[in-house]
Amino acid sequence: MTRTDSAVLQTPPRPVSLPRRLALDAGGPQAFRRALRSYFVETFDATESLFRTLARDEAWYQRPITLRHPLIFYYGHVATFFVNKLMLTRMIDERLDPHLESIFAVGVDEMSWDDLDDAHYDWPPVAQVRAYRERVRALVLELIDKAPLTLPVNWDNPWWAIVMGVEHERIHIETSSVLIRQQRLEWLRERPDWPACPDSGPAPQNSLVAVPAGHVRLGKPFDSPHYGWDNEYGHHEADIPAFEAARLLVSNGEFLDFVKAGGYGNDAFWDDEGLRWRDYAKAEHPSFWLRKGAHWHLRLLTREVPMPWNWPVEVNCLEARAFCRWKSQESGLTVRLPTEDEWQRILATSDWQLNDGAPANANLYLEHWASPCPVDRFAHGAFCDVVGNVWQWTETPTYPFEGFKTHPIYDDFTTPTFDERHNLIKGGSWVSTGNEAEPASRYAFRRHFFQHAGLRYVVSDAPIVSQTSHYETDELVTQYMEFHYGAKYWNTANFPKAVAELAIAAVGEGPRRSAMDLGCAVGRSVFELARHFEQVVGVDFSARFIDQGVALARGDAVRYTVTDEGELLEYKAVKLADMGLADSAARVQFWQGDACNLKPGFSGYDLILAANLIDRLYDPARFLQMVHERLNPGGLLVLASPYTWLAEHTPRDKWLGGFKKDGESWRTLDALRALLGAHFEMVGTPRELPFVIRETRRKFQHSLSEVTLWKRVR
Repeated sequence: MTRTDSAVLQTPPRPVSLPRRLALDAGGPQAFRRALRSYFVETFDATESLFRTLARDEAWYQRPITLRHPLIFYYGHVATFFVNKLMLTRMIDERLDPHLESIFAVGVDEMSWDDLDDAHYDWPPVAQVRAYRERVRALVLELIDKAPLTLPVNWDNPWWAIVMGVEHERIHIETSSVLIRQQRLEWLRERPDWPACPDSGPAPQNSLVAVPAGHVRLGKPFDSPHYGWDNEYGHHEADIPAFEAARLLVSNGEFLDFVKAGGYGNDAFWDDEGLRWRDYAKAEHPSFWLRKGAHWHLRLLTREVPMPWNWPVEVNCLEARAFCRWKSQESGLTVRLPTEDEWQRILATSDWQLNDGAPANANLYLEHWASPCPVDRFAHGAFCDVVGNVWQWTETPTYPFEGFKTHPIYDDFTTPTFDERHNLIKGGSWVSTGNEAEPASRYAFRRHFFQHAGLRYVVSDAPIVSQTSHYETDELVTQYMEFHYGAKYWNTANFPKAVAELAIAAVGEGPRRSAMDLGCAVGRSVFELARHFEQVVGVDFSARFIDQGVALARGDAVRYTVTDEGELLEYKAVKLADMGLADSAARVQFWQGDACNLKPGFSGYDLILAANLIDRLYDPARFLQMVHERLNPGGLLVLASPYTWLAEHTPRDKWLGGFKKDGESWRTLDALRALLGAHFEMVGTPRELPFVIRETRRKFQHSLSEVTLWKRVR
């Protein structure tokens, strides 16, 4: 039976009720089907409930902010997501509506606060989208009830797509509520299932709480009993020095002091990014604050209320940083936002825990109100609101943990945020449920972005440790990273490792004091040689190549992309410790240099390896005529090359071989004997060493490198 709006509004206000989270390992197949059914239905219904706050067509089709789609997009997007992901897992083999599933597929994340998109979209009527959502509901319920199910439901299980769809919709319940909060108030209606907290008052006094030094260990195992997004898996550890943290989230009242002090107009409190945003937005106070005469009001989801000064302020990261700089000036202390690791230390020293048998002791899971509440309402030990109420901005740009990998059906969930411009938010807000409300969750937004987010500041003189999120994308560098450290293809041994092992075996019982790898590229042979030599120097003409080796030697994880197909990419990472090479790092050095014009200091080596180098030099004969000067008497020169002579690397008149000379075929090996004979003797006979270079998932270069060994005798 359909109820009128007036009848609905007579119902006592109560928040939407949602299951907190889904256990992936609870009970047998039937128990899991029942739990997932409830999790899906109540989430789907919550979306419907939220969008019933839109009272007019304009609310659906006029963008709340210029940088986002109109709300009709998000209403359809969360439904088409199910179909698109179910197609990828082959749980279904036919689409419901290809047109809607195309227009509602992408376009969620804004790119920049000044990147305006004026494109016109022919959005479908609300009734059409609502009918489509009902078809999706029926489809998913049919699958939950009848599709073949094998437990556990983990990362590789096709049922992961259904769980992913529900968690994705829960994200959009929150982000859509932010957009509705930014929509024109006269286009909205109040709903009893989205009630605001009725309590407000003066701001409480904030204070600092000591957080002792400690160790953090982050990263979700792949057999976790709860769903996770790709950036939550892997491993991260760090020792965190002691610091102090604000007992309370910064309230509207505490932030008012910054506004009254002219904080928005003082350039000294804003970094360059913040200044550009502030000037573009013409910001003079938090976005959700409204001045009415002499009084301040606060915009909530569907109403405006007199300013609750004891509620948390909601700002973007740029405003939060500016406030901290002002607070530093006022207090004489080093005030800043916490890092993700420091937030985890705050959590570890609190007494927050989730009791499944009682309402959450936090403004979380939509279990209390559809708004923030006083910042001292929920105590978690010495702190309040360690989780819940509003998200908390951190100073940490999102980055991947060691072991990060993308999920094959949603490989662009996190990777677009690895740009140093998306900062992590922690703790969840009043509308966060499911994965969002987990302390392990790692959601990140652009620093100008408005979410139900505020801040808790810390006081610490410790420098902020930045974790790189950069993925190397230069095609040549990434190709060599995969060649040196990537997977084994076509049963062909890793070439840099194999040629290093061949060289080590050739040295035998000879001296192993110092070795050089000329043309070392990204360094795998350097580290392999350092297993057996006291010191190894890697030299390459390319600074881009050298940078990778330096980073690995430093202990960093080097991340890079490889082409999958067309514009599709795979994301990979390598660290020496994972390859058993960490002990080699202390014995290596990397230098940029020209093999044809080496500096005098590069000398006194027991071994010089030049793998796949000579046919890339602009004057290979010059290199060969002088290389003996770099070797100790009795030292070994190892040359490896496929002899791929190309004019783009070596002028035609500088080729060592591969042409007719005096009417006869002149091969590179002939030139090597002629050029090296004055100072070297060949050891053994030439041998062939195969190597494979990946270009895409289905395209590879297969080559044979001829290896020759030369002992310096004169």
